[in-house]
This record gives sequence, C-alpha cells and structure tokens, in this order.
Amino acid sequence: MRAVQVSRLEGPDAVEVVEIDEPVAGADQVLIDVEAAGVVFPDLLLTRGEYQMRPELPFTLGSEVAGTVRTAPEGSGFSPGDRVAALCVVGGFATSVVAPVGQTFPLPDAVSADIGAGLPMNYLTAHFVLGLRGRLAAGETVLVHGAAGGVGIACIQFAKARGARVVAVVSTEGKAEVARAAGADHAVLVTDADGKGFKDAVLEIAGPGVDIVVDPVGGDRFTDSLRTLRRGGRLLVVGFTAGDIPTVKVNRLLLRNIEVVGAAWGEWAWGDPAYMRTQWDELLDDIAAGRLAPPISATYPLVETAAAVGELAERRVTGKVVVHPRE
Repeated sequence: MRAVQVSRLEGPDAVEVVEIDEPVAGADQVLIDVEAAGVVFPDLLLTRGEYQMRPELPFTLGSEVAGTVRTAPEGSGFSPGDRVAALCVVGGFATSVVAPVGQTFPLPDAVSADIGAGLPMNYLTAHFVLGLRGRLAAGETVLVHGAAGGVGIACIQFAKARGARVVAVVSTEGKAEVARAAGADHAVLVTDADGKGFKDAVLEIAGPGVDIVVDPVGGDRFTDSLRTLRRGGRLLVVGFTAGDIPTVKVNRLLLRNIEVVGAAWGEWAWGDPAYMRTQWDELLDDIAAGRLAPPISATYPLVETAAAVGELAERRVTGKVVVHPRE
C-alpha cells in the first residue's frame, strides 16, 4: 500500500510517499481502510523528532483518521463496513491503518469522512479541557486564545454546545472571521491597531471578567489573561505554542480567588484505556447534530502530505487540513 514515511527527522519536507506492506491487526486492534486523515500539530513535531513519543525510524506518519472497518476483534462492537474515526497516533497517512479498539469511535452516517478525521484529537481535548478540568457550566463566559486554530475552534464549539458565551482572541481580522464562523459571540485582536492589548477589550465585553480562559499559547499574554478573570475564574493551561513558558505570581491567585489549572489531555487519556471512548460517547449527539464539526480549510492528496503538514509549520492553518490517502 501507499504510505507517507518519515525516515529522517528533518521536518515535513523530508517525508516520502513509499510502498509498504499493509498493517496486520493485533488482537485488540481494528483494521481501517482510510478515507481521510487529519493533520495535527503532533504530526509536525514527529517529523522533527520533537514529540514526546519518538517512534523508531522509519515510521508512517498520521495521527487521526476516518474510514471503514475491514476487520475488528470479536466483542469490540465493530463490524466490517462500519464507518469510524480513530486516533491511531502513527500510521494514518496511508490507505490502511490499525488502531486500538479503545481509540476507535463510531462515526454517524451524516458526518463526512473529512469532518470525522478532524474530530478525535482536538474535540476530545476540548471535552477534557473545558468539561473536566474547567468545570464549564451553562451561562458562563469563556475566553479562547488561538481561537482560529484546531483546538481553539473545538473549544469554541464545545463551549457553545454547553450553553456558554465565547470571546475569541486572535491575531488578525481574518482569523476573527474564522472564530465567529465557528460560533464565537465576540472576537478581539491580541493587539489592536492602536497597540492596545486584548485585556481591555475583553473586560468591556465581559463586565467583571470571564469565568474561564483557555490558553494553548502561553508567552507574554499570560498575565493579562489572569487579569481578565472574574472572582472564582479558572485559567486552563493547554500548551505553549508561543514557545515561552510563563510564570505566575501566586499572590494573584490568592488575592482574587482565581485558579491556574493544568489541562494536558494526552497525559490523562493515555493513563485510562477506556477514557477516550467515554468522551466520544458523551460528544456523539453533538457530533451527529453537526454542533461539533471542524471547518475544513484544505484537502490534499497523499503525494502532497509534506505541503499539508507544512501548513502547520508556517502557521497558516485556520480550521482543519485533511489528507486523502486514496487520491
């Protein structure tokens, strides 16, 4: 079969389309014929050897897929021909892939393969970040940084599906449009045309402050994010795409009764084999109804996977980039 292989850790431009043997499913694995594979930030890191998991070279790239089941273990709940999405971590940019049963999820008939391939990583992250760690309640106000990216859009949609108001923080007017299209009630720039930061604009919108800040960015916006919180507010640390890891003076937390909460979905999920399927089942009604659906910004054939992953490297992605392995 055709597959995108990483044989040297030199970034997305070094990946190659090669012919390899089809995978063989183990006792607890589902064999999936792949229709679409989503591109996620860990794929970029894997091409550079910068991800926490480092597969032995060479390996097939691709973390999440949608397709149809070819074979499944007895008692798994899956049968040949079932439409599924899956988090395979590696192997997805290929015509076939194996995924653990616990990381394979039923895909409603109304949901396209492209959308299905964009759901597992970002939307399970949003469910964990806001639902479990953020304790989101209907009627609360959520500020989302990086709101035009994959995790940001997932958090916007999840928050809206749970009855929250959303303020998106973005870097450009074009990304503000993306955030509003995803459901954000308001969108503000990190820095406006007059050089003013986002804090004042957020407080004008949200009165005494927001209940939750989702921060996958970090860097120098962290302190102003704390200042946008109301009493009892929670800042959820999701990542550091800005590169710099901020620090916090804990007296700020004490004096205003606010929280800084770590929200690392992967660390939590990998420790509980049943957790991802539980999450998916809780999201399934919203997925089937289209309330949770990543906007597809670009699709690529398998031979152009390097360009697809390169979009992440160049920070040009708004929405979801998808690879079609059978094209």
